[in-house]
Amino acid sequence: MLPRFFFALLALALTAGNACAQSAAWPSKPIKLVVPFPAGSSTDVIARIIAQMLSLRVGQSFVIENRVGASGMIGSEAVARAIPDGYTLGFATTSTHALASSLSANLHYDPLRDFAPISMIGSSPYVMVTYPGLASRSVEEFVALAKAKPGKLTYGSAGPGSLAHLAAVLFSNLVGIELTHVPYKSSGQSVTDLMSGRLDMEFSTIPPTLPLIRSGQMRALATTGAKRTAALPDLPTVAEAGVAGFEAVLWLAIVAPACVPQPIVARLNRALSEVLDQDQAKAALTAQGMDPEPDTPDALRARIASDIERWRSIVLAAGIQPE
Repeated sequence: MLPRFFFALLALALTAGNACAQSAAWPSKPIKLVVPFPAGSSTDVIARIIAQMLSLRVGQSFVIENRVGASGMIGSEAVARAIPDGYTLGFATTSTHALASSLSANLHYDPLRDFAPISMIGSSPYVMVTYPGLASRSVEEFVALAKAKPGKLTYGSAGPGSLAHLAAVLFSNLVGIELTHVPYKSSGQSVTDLMSGRLDMEFSTIPPTLPLIRSGQMRALATTGAKRTAALPDLPTVAEAGVAGFEAVLWLAIVAPACVPQPIVARLNRALSEVLDQDQAKAALTAQGMDPEPDTPDALRARIASDIERWRSIVLAAGIQPE
């Protein structure tokens, strides 16, 4: 009589064979794309643009599911726990996959172990803006002013641990200045205070800030990416302005649950690369302040791992305790 474990192994082999057959036929039904932020948010708008274009490439519709809460962690956990059959994908961001492990004391997913990276979509730098009446017209002049008035200049953010807050911490540490953090519950309130002079500086998202920069209600000093952004091509980066090593961007990527079949990963990566090469996609992302940056799954995994370590040290420097 054959031992019992032989039949168990045979069952596993048959199951694996069926899984391979299913992945070869993928996709045979609509694909769910989990967006861990509210409908109407910038991330959601980009997700819908990408989903519509991807559906034409893979021959199936993409259904957006907004799973919000806990700064994107609820939706990300749902992706991590989904069946790895290629029918559930998710949007990953700097917040959900680089900052979460340092800011959350009870994170229910591992940003590296629990996901299969598909591809980066792109990155959206912040713009460093000041009150237009402030006696500084460049990053260099702002730093000089801050050094002359230690702790007197203020900057706003959406709260402790937000990317805008940590960008300011990184900036202050690199140039050796002391600024006073003023957390806000909404960006609208900080923008109002900045225009009126009650706030001196902040790292702001580009799309809603552009009209205020152009009207002179805010003064733009630099953007925070590794290279200049198409939305503000004449503005230098913070690094170009003399702060070597500075970069702080909100990136967006598509991931799947870990162990999704490799042929599906390869097909999605190829399809997304083709989408992001289209002029229509480039224009749509640029309008949202995002620069397209497709890459390989391995490159995305390396980016996530690098950013986890990079931001962890910044969170420690800011004295922020995980909650």
